[in-house]
Formats: sequence, C-alpha cells, structure tokens
Amino acid sequence: MKEIRPSYKKFISLAKEKGLTPYRIAKETGVSQATLTSWKNGAYVPKLEKLSLLADFLGEPISAFLEKGEGVDKRGIQPLPIIGEIACGAPIFAEENYEGYAPPCHKRGADFCLIAKGDSMIGARIFEGDLVYIRKQSMVSNGEIAAVLINDSATLKRVYYYPEENKLVLSAENPKYEPLVFVNEELSEIEILGKAVAFQSEVV
Repeated sequence: MKEIRPSYKKFISLAKEKGLTPYRIAKETGVSQATLTSWKNGAYVPKLEKLSLLADFLGEPISAFLEKGEGVDKRGIQPLPIIGEIACGAPIFAEENYEGYAPPCHKRGADFCLIAKGDSMIGARIFEGDLVYIRKQSMVSNGEIAAVLINDSATLKRVYYYPEENKLVLSAENPKYEPLVFVNEELSEIEILGKAVAFQSEVV
C-alpha cells in the first residue's frame, strides 16, 4: 500500500502565502527549526502533534500539507492519518505516533488508521502490518471489532458487553489467545476508541 506523507514544500508554500517565515513559525509554535530543517531535507516527518500545531498556526488542516490531489479519491475524499500501531495480541502502548497518511477508505466514515501488530485477529483476516480503518465512536455492538484502549495500551478485538453482569469481554480471532475479561470497577480502565470499518492488506 502506498504511504502518503505530508510535503515540506507544500507547507512552506502555504506559509509564504501568509507572509510567515520558518523562524517565526518555529518561535510561535514551539516546533524547532531543527525539526523543520530535517523535514525539508527528507530526514524526518514531524509527528501528528507537531503537524497539528503547524496546521493550526497556518489556519489549515493537516491535509493541506499534501501535494495537490495526492491521496484524494475521485469523490474528493481526503486521505486519513495513520496513528501508530495497535496490537493484535498483547496490548501495546498507544503513543499516537504519526506514521503518515493512508489512501481514503472505500467505505465512508473512517476517521483514522492504525497498523495491526501481532496475530490474534487472523481469523478475521487481519494480519500483522495490515492497515485498519477506524471510525471514532465510544460504543460498538456485541461482536463488532473495535480499537480498545486499556489504560495506556491499545488492542484490536471483538467486543462483547454484558450489562446485567457489568462485564466486558474482548475476544481474539485466534484460539491461542484467551479472552480478556473486565468486570465492575475494572471497566473504568477501558475506552472504546472506535469501530473497525475496513482493513487493507499488502498483496504478496
């Protein structure tokens, strides 16, 4: 799958249109000139938090840093941010690292993408390295696959909630993994980030 990355050239072009210099942008946003120089030289792409600061300062969406037409499908739908990895196995720390942009999903409603890690969802045909499209929502129906935050760790699982027992079960799609079960006060550790609406795999 093609990874779409924001362009320094496009960013600086927008800045010049607004009469802004890299020095002023660095000073007023806190994004260092070293970061901007590394981006300019192709050695580094700022992470989502810094890109958001730059975009907000320019009064533009982050997608404005893409070259014209890059990643935009025939309906004009913009590409989606790839935000780090998500575990398909044991949960991993969800740092929300910026990884680039993904082509728009063929289904409407996805807000961001995560990169699958591990093998616990192979029964749902989701393999390590797959791009999983997530629609932000705080609740899902029983049996749906969701990105779930457990304290500071994120995982991709089927969700089953039993309100009469005050119990939540996160189930893998691989028999070698036991379900994760949370009850009563343990539920306060859980946050549904969103529903998985599609995934994209490499053809090998």
